[in-house]
Amino acid sequence: MQEEDASDGELLERMVSGDGEAFAALYRRRQAGVYRFALQMSGSEALAEDVVQEVFLTLVRAGATYDPACGPVTAFLFGIARNHVRRGIGRGRHGGAESARELLAADQPETDLVRRETIASVRAAVLALPVRYREAVVLCDLEEMDCREAAEILGCAVGTVKSRLHRARRMLAGRLLPAGAAPAVSRAIRPARCVP
Repeated sequence: MQEEDASDGELLERMVSGDGEAFAALYRRRQAGVYRFALQMSGSEALAEDVVQEVFLTLVRAGATYDPACGPVTAFLFGIARNHVRRGIGRGRHGGAESARELLAADQPETDLVRRETIASVRAAVLALPVRYREAVVLCDLEEMDCREAAEILGCAVGTVKSRLHRARRMLAGRLLPAGAAPAVSRAIRPARCVP
């Protein structure tokens, strides 16, 4: 079976059986998403790189503990990443708003100043959210997962993800909009909807 055609679960099963090509395919397929999640949660490239390494090392060591009944492989990987990001943030290894601005400048030097400042402001506002709200925004709005997938990763109910996402969007509106505009826009923010 070709690696491109195999599901994540099949690749993990083959990897646990000692198939190095299956591990490489799973790594190529999921590494970028795990990295983006860790970077968006922490604002630190170094921490994001460490998280990716730890996630896939954990997968090698403990891949056999994965239970398909508990959710898809992506939920398993993002759950491991979430734990490592939280540990890194707890140890003060996140980059914060200044790091987000530096990342932006390094990633997109060709953009104009207004666009860079706007993106840096949004990144800084997301990084300033409490972790439980930031996780909902990163997974649902930035990684474009539905609420069900985010709930599996976060280990909570779909309704909890929706309420965290709604609260986070209100907090972001309050931080990003001019002083008088926030209440009007905040009323216009609808509760989070999940894709069925």
